[in-house]
Amino acid sequence: MEALIAMPRSQDVAALVDAHHRTVWRYLRYLGCEPAVADDLTQETFLRVLERPFEERSRNETAAYLRTVARHLFLDQVRRSKLIRTVEDIDQADAAWERAGADDSDARQRALEECLEALEGKARRVLTLQFRERRSGAQIAKALRISAANVRVIAHRARAALKACIAGKMRERGA
Repeated sequence: MEALIAMPRSQDVAALVDAHHRTVWRYLRYLGCEPAVADDLTQETFLRVLERPFEERSRNETAAYLRTVARHLFLDQVRRSKLIRTVEDIDQADAAWERAGADDSDARQRALEECLEALEGKARRVLTLQFRERRSGAQIAKALRISAANVRVIAHRARAALKACIAGKMRERGA
């Protein structure tokens, strides 16, 4: 009797994609993919997982497996495009990703949201206009009735404050 591989249920697949899509995409960008290529390879990563399901043991093991699939797809892409990039470069990038703990994106996202809530006044408004509404510096300056140079200073200081806040929250959580 043949062993059957159970196809994952649609809600399992949706949960897997929801939990890991952003991290796989960021990992591919970290390795050097252009955004459009990272989009394609991220989708291909999840399609490969659907073709050959695996046993989920833990979030970290699942993330590592997905990174491995994405990494192989990226290397295939590099070979096909004849870009000059060595496997050693990719190995070093992968090791740096591991050391940085970049798979902990959910905790980082929660920390970012908490830190954004703590920002006040123009700093919060500048970042909202810049990143959520995708406005240019000139558009932000006009909307807030301040100079473009002031927008840059406020944005720089706000990002520095967010970086420090996120680092502190990650330390508090032991991540």
